[in-house]
Amino acid sequence: MSTQKEKAAQFKSLHIQGNPVILFNIWDAGSAKAVTDSGAKALATGSAPVAMANGFPDGEKFPLDDALATVSRILNATDLPLTMDLEGGYNTAPSGVAGSIEKAMATGIIGFNFEDQIVGGSGLYSIDEQVERLKAARTAADANGVQGFLNARTDIFLKAKPDAHTDEMVDDAIERAKAYEQAGADGFFAPGMVDKAQIEKLISAVNLPVNLIVLPHTPSQEEFSALGAARVSYGPTPYRRMISWLKEAASAAHLGTGES
Repeated sequence: MSTQKEKAAQFKSLHIQGNPVILFNIWDAGSAKAVTDSGAKALATGSAPVAMANGFPDGEKFPLDDALATVSRILNATDLPLTMDLEGGYNTAPSGVAGSIEKAMATGIIGFNFEDQIVGGSGLYSIDEQVERLKAARTAADANGVQGFLNARTDIFLKAKPDAHTDEMVDDAIERAKAYEQAGADGFFAPGMVDKAQIEKLISAVNLPVNLIVLPHTPSQEEFSALGAARVSYGPTPYRRMISWLKEAASAAHLGTGES
């Protein structure tokens, strides 16, 4: 069995531009086992599916200790590297962020997403503010020698409708990516991007491996790969599709039209 440090290094090596690591996001030990059996090389929780599977809305409404308990159960069910969606670090202050990440890394995860939107507020942290939070996150991720993969997420594109994405927003994302790299990020996550020219511009300008997310209105996994993504995730989509099927099947059963 590989150590946490070995798994972290293995996970980092999977980030290859044009041949991305695929993260079909999970929410509990059962979904972890299913995705592991599908041939996955690594696993990732999504904050939204983890919260929704436990009856909570997204946005750090599911208590951190409960989220970490879920992660611990997942780690007991699989030996694959596991990265966690830590949203905004469950704190605004750098010191608080560091405390959350230290607790998360202690479970055995090998990395985490860390976003720049103000959870529970509006807008994004300024670049300077987020850099300080990232520095604290980096220190916490390295505290036990594991060198956890810090995936720095920007919510620039999720905060606007797809048809309102502009080249100026891409320029802002590039500026953030470069600042986040200097602060110690290992990857740059830009969920919500849909325009292929804008995606290509971002990837060509950023040194960090870029993570994109497949949503119903975005390019496909194959298209993201062709554009140079190094990491492709699926966010809440797998959970939502499963719940949609569950509702339909349950409705059919209660109407007496379900399969016996």
